[in-house]
Amino acid sequence: MDNTSNTYRTPHAPVGLLADKVAFITGGGRGIGAAAARLFASEGARVVLAARTQEQLRAVTEEVRAAGGTADHVVCDLADAVSVRAAVDRAVQLHGRLDVAFNNGATFVPPGPMDQVREPDFDHVYAVNLKGPWLAMVAEVGAMRETTGGGAIVNNSSVGSLMGNPELPAYGAMKRALNSLTESAAITYGPEGIRVNAIAPGHTLTEMIRTWEAHSPGLGQRLVARTPLRRAADPTEIAQAAAWLLSDRASFVTGAVLRVDGGARA
Repeated sequence: MDNTSNTYRTPHAPVGLLADKVAFITGGGRGIGAAAARLFASEGARVVLAARTQEQLRAVTEEVRAAGGTADHVVCDLADAVSVRAAVDRAVQLHGRLDVAFNNGATFVPPGPMDQVREPDFDHVYAVNLKGPWLAMVAEVGAMRETTGGGAIVNNSSVGSLMGNPELPAYGAMKRALNSLTESAAITYGPEGIRVNAIAPGHTLTEMIRTWEAHSPGLGQRLVARTPLRRAADPTEIAQAAAWLLSDRASFVTGAVLRVDGGARA
């Protein structure tokens, strides 16, 4: 008996991994978000970048355009529901639809044990790193429902969410909660054709790591020593994983938290 489903057909290879997709990227002004903007555009997406710093957004947007890509940007405060909704709406206004979203934006607070975390810092990391992606997903799902009837979302978590995190307890807690939100969203919106996944980067050469190392000298060497590949990731390597999960090549992947950590948690 042939039990092969006839509901899936192997697509023809597109021009690019994200060809003809409209992509919304939070935290798009620097680091992994900026790398994602450049990569997604090179793979055929029309990208709309959102972050709080106009100058950084403008610089990345101009860089993408200079390379022949399509890019726009909108200033957005991830902790503010009205601002997040307006940013997602702007992507739809510009391009008529929303296909994929990379919720990458995050904040960082000084490292230290849990009893030394200041309450305002805890509240801030909650507002940006957990509430922010929740607000973004709600807006993105609404836009996808209204414009494409499907889509894909990737949330940027952290390998620090997969274990105890004594140096960054609030950061790790919010990222672990984000994993749970990702899985719940995957189950909730899968029947509508909206896939939701997360990536969990390891040691990556970003401003956050440089700031952390300023508080904890020798951090980079310690992280490299714990990584079987014996190096840090370039932000583009993290963006590559997000691009694949957002693409049609990952059409049967949802609810995953993909480690992109050089084997650190193997």
